Amino acid sequence: QVQLVESGGGLVQAGGSLRLSCAASGIIVSINTMTWYRQAPGKQRELVATITRGGGTTYPDSVKGRFTISRDDAKNTIYLQMNNLKPEDTAVYYCNVLTLYGGRYGPHPNYWGQGTQVTVSS
Repeated sequence: QVQLVESGGGLVQAGGSLRLSCAASGIIVSINTMTWYRQAPGKQRELVATITRGGGTTYPDSVKGRFTISRDDAKNTIYLQMNNLKPEDTAVYYCNVLTLYGGRYGPHPNYWGQGTQVTVSS
């Protein structure tokens, strides 16, 4: 059974930093493409960071240069370091694995956890 448990969120002032963690069980993060998503109230879930099994990373322009995804293979955990946070970064943050499911490549629909709330005050 796969479990992805996010933690590390909180309330921070604009310009501040947070480090999110995603502890995985039932899958091995080092051999999968792992991702961080976020969902703000009234908005669709948005991909904010990806790390491949080879360690390559990608980010959308909205967070590039401010967010860094990383991985600790020994702990089977992925991280999201968020710097220079902005009020528009306020959302619930989730991790997931990219996989082929139902003929589509994307986050596994059954692996969403509870997420961790990030609130950035102005």
